[in-house]
Amino acid sequence: MSGIEQYFDLKPQVLELDKKALELCAPEFAKVEAIRDENQWRMLRAFTDNKVSATQLVGSTGYGYDDAGREKLDRVFADLVGAEDALCRSHFLSGTHALTVALFGLLRTGDTLLAATGRPYDTLESVIGIDGAGKGLGSLADYGVKYDEAPLTADYQPDYDLIARKAPQATVCHIQRSRGYTGRNAFGLATIKKVIDTARAANPNIVVMVDNCYGEFTQTAEPTSVGADIIVGSFIKNVGGGIAPTGGYIAGKADLVEKCANRLTCPGVGRELGCTLDVMREMFLGLYYAPGVTCEALKTAMYAQCLLELLGKAPVPRYNQEHNDIVTCFDAGSAEALVSFCQGIQAGSPVDSYVSPEPYAMPGYEDEVVMAAGAFTLGSSIELSCDGPLRAPYTCYLQGGLNFAASRAGVLMAVQKAFF
Repeated sequence: MSGIEQYFDLKPQVLELDKKALELCAPEFAKVEAIRDENQWRMLRAFTDNKVSATQLVGSTGYGYDDAGREKLDRVFADLVGAEDALCRSHFLSGTHALTVALFGLLRTGDTLLAATGRPYDTLESVIGIDGAGKGLGSLADYGVKYDEAPLTADYQPDYDLIARKAPQATVCHIQRSRGYTGRNAFGLATIKKVIDTARAANPNIVVMVDNCYGEFTQTAEPTSVGADIIVGSFIKNVGGGIAPTGGYIAGKADLVEKCANRLTCPGVGRELGCTLDVMREMFLGLYYAPGVTCEALKTAMYAQCLLELLGKAPVPRYNQEHNDIVTCFDAGSAEALVSFCQGIQAGSPVDSYVSPEPYAMPGYEDEVVMAAGAFTLGSSIELSCDGPLRAPYTCYLQGGLNFAASRAGVLMAVQKAFF
């Protein structure tokens, strides 16, 4: 016996699906490998142009004054994404925290935040103060910041006419690249550009901020190349390559990044303080590996989508469509199937594979959520993970995969547990 069946107890029907999916995905894999190569060349050039040195891989303590590694990482990242400046910090607790810092840095009392791509991800509702969420906890609404949104159309596209009508009253235009807990595909750069152009034509002074989580390195450019003023993301998603243990980034126009830096620390201090301890090597190394790891996650997504399609499911996106983030979603059809799929992913994870995830109440979410994540870094969704809220139609969200070979096994185990 040889092959994957030597190591995992997979049914013959599942192995047949595996064989067919690998055949169908081969040309799609070649496309994302070409994207990987270009991004890796761009990455190497950003490192060499900025003369990264071994001494900058060592962190600082205390106040962190004159931390050369911290400053160099900012410069490498800014050049990499085509931004004037960047703030890459281990002090960001999560993607939501980085987004919160950016929103509070850019908005003032009386300003209006316009969500141009519909309701933001669940964890931002209490940050913004939507429908009273986060009231009294220091939400934007508590500080007199107003909120408006332009819901997506029935086919999950931006409503450009509505954006044009609402943008003149807004200070910041928020675009969410990835889907959150919705059934749409992630927005590509062409769509993001059209939203930006529409908002800016209606309001030349509007600041456009893109939640770039899950989307980095899926294409050969980032939203800053199509007019975004600020992009925000997490180092324990694509950008950290599965190596960075924590952190996030804010990148874009220098004056706006400076405002955000003064909100991350305190006014008047900004980016000048913040020791990096022992994480600089991991942040540099994770960033360097990120294009390759993102490619592995995309191959995992395409493969899973193909398997699900062969099973009669309707994954979003399809395996042969353009991928603008690393996420796959599909309707499991029942709470039991959703939980079973997550349990299969957990069983195929390198860490805590013996654990059986169950639904539970999580801070920032309205419904109970089931989450599978046997990861080396807690909550790292560039590693193979899967989750979904327990509400009809019981949509499952699959993301990550540090390497395709291992992720393939995890996906097969999930498919078998949920559907066979």
